[in-house]
Amino acid sequence: MGRIIVCRHGNTFDKGDMVTRVGGRTDLPLSTSGQEQADALSRHFAETSFHAAYCSALQRTRQTAAAILDTRPDSPELATLPFLTEIDYGPDENVAEDKVVARIGEDALRAWEEDSRVPDGWIVDKPAIHSGWKALLAEASGLSADQTILVVTSNGIARFLPDVVDAVPTGLQPKLKTGAWGEIHCNTGTRIVAWNQRPPA
Repeated sequence: MGRIIVCRHGNTFDKGDMVTRVGGRTDLPLSTSGQEQADALSRHFAETSFHAAYCSALQRTRQTAAAILDTRPDSPELATLPFLTEIDYGPDENVAEDKVVARIGEDALRAWEEDSRVPDGWIVDKPAIHSGWKALLAEASGLSADQTILVVTSNGIARFLPDVVDAVPTGLQPKLKTGAWGEIHCNTGTRIVAWNQRPPA
């Protein structure tokens, strides 16, 4: 039985910054608080040996993954997978959140947050995202019990992983907070054993 640890990158904005809807076309680095979240993930998984590690080409995921991996002498080479790139928010890409809500409405945003229903204008290739996650689950299923795959991605991609997992906890909310992680065990089937967990402060 292998497993996957999936992490969402750290913050790209700090307190007092104007927060925008950051998608796949907006390549921001981690903010100061985001780097602190990445470092917290590194400490939390300090005793975990990773068999493979994947992220997107976006700075925020690469920096978060590097924080987790760079303290380990036996870390695998970090590889990028295109499907892990954040979704395209269309007309709301890099737009202030209040303006996003004004365009799509609070109900549409709530449906996205709670049920992953895509608002009008956003560009989300669900079949490609599902296919990418299935391939990683299959890879993990072929590993031994002590082998772990690290995946660092964004909220718009991570939220579609539960769709293709066999056993999902009742009432699971699909969103991963910044700096949060989930754990999936892969054996004869796949199951989520932890989701949306942040390392202790």
